[in-house]
Amino acid sequence: MLGLFKKKNTIPEFNFEKIGIDMHSHILPGIDDGAPTVRESIMMINRFKDLGFKKLIATPHIMSDYYRNTPDTINKALDQVREELQKQNISIPIEAAAEYYLDETFESKIDKGNLMTMGNGYLLFELSYINYPNNLKEIIQKINDKGYKPILAHPERYPYLYGSIENFYKIREFGCYFQMNTISLTGYYGKPAQKAAQDLVDHMMVDFIGSDMHHLKHADALHQALSTEKLKFLFEEGCLQNEMLK
Repeated sequence: MLGLFKKKNTIPEFNFEKIGIDMHSHILPGIDDGAPTVRESIMMINRFKDLGFKKLIATPHIMSDYYRNTPDTINKALDQVREELQKQNISIPIEAAAEYYLDETFESKIDKGNLMTMGNGYLLFELSYINYPNNLKEIIQKINDKGYKPILAHPERYPYLYGSIENFYKIREFGCYFQMNTISLTGYYGKPAQKAAQDLVDHMMVDFIGSDMHHLKHADALHQALSTEKLKFLFEEGCLQNEMLK
């Protein structure tokens, strides 16, 4: 009887089990601005499990001026995490790709090949937050020509695209997918990014969602995102393609 009068926890009606795969995170230790140690990596992975995810794809930054990661540095960090997961008897598949920054070295990386991709050749890349890249159309074309499938990371976070939904349509017409940061829907990055994310949902321009998790505050925001109407809409419409990355 006493249990009837206990305060109920506010638990969202659903979790991320339906999506299954998180395809954008910075959970590999010590190689970018994400998890600094294996300990933090495991803490974040446990939060992913609590939120219902069944598979994780880590995407460390590759930026020529800051994070000069290579397949070797990324795979070594991945091995560290996998070994610790095994030691702690934590069962969740984890793979690694990368989040490439469109800088002066990106085009040569595309030409050389051997890029860190996910699924069947999906390539995640990001842009400057300050300046629109004048060669964006050509870069996307080159990615496609080389047989990769370009995914633009968090388009809702680029201020120079705000003001008109046509700016987003134009980039999609270049031939790329969009990955929205789920926590943008909560206002985590500010109201303008939140509105842009909502507009992308309303115009059915979200192909993938990702956590972009760097630390545990992002996990808290992910939990909060489960209560947003826009995320519920994405789940109900079945338009997300995360499962293509199995």
